[in-house]
Amino acid sequence: MGGLALIVGIRGATTVTENTKPEIIKAAQEMVTEIMCRNSLTEDDFVSLLFTVTPDLDAAFPAEGIREMGICSTPLMCAVEIPVRGSLARCIRVLVHSYGVSSKRNVKHVYLRDAVRLRADLAGGETE
Repeated sequence: MGGLALIVGIRGATTVTENTKPEIIKAAQEMVTEIMCRNSLTEDDFVSLLFTVTPDLDAAFPAEGIREMGICSTPLMCAVEIPVRGSLARCIRVLVHSYGVSSKRNVKHVYLRDAVRLRADLAGGETE
């Protein structure tokens, strides 16, 4: 990419019904796939992905599922959300740093399953 390239942050969140490796892997893959589709991205557009999980999810790293998708040259990191009383349980969040979107206004954030409650205004992929 010649010159300065715009890097945007794309948010996503989803939930799982159980703290199991298959559930976490499937939900993470579904969320990242949806982010890629809604924003017309490929792995080459990714700068990095930062995942967080609520403290009640410890059966797997979400990043493991993303590696299983074949996304292997992008830095991925996982962390635990702060345990705020009353917050959404069994939630996986991601912050994608990416090229490939023409402006911040064109970003389509992704909120799936029960995570729609976090940002109902963005759940359908609308821009901020």
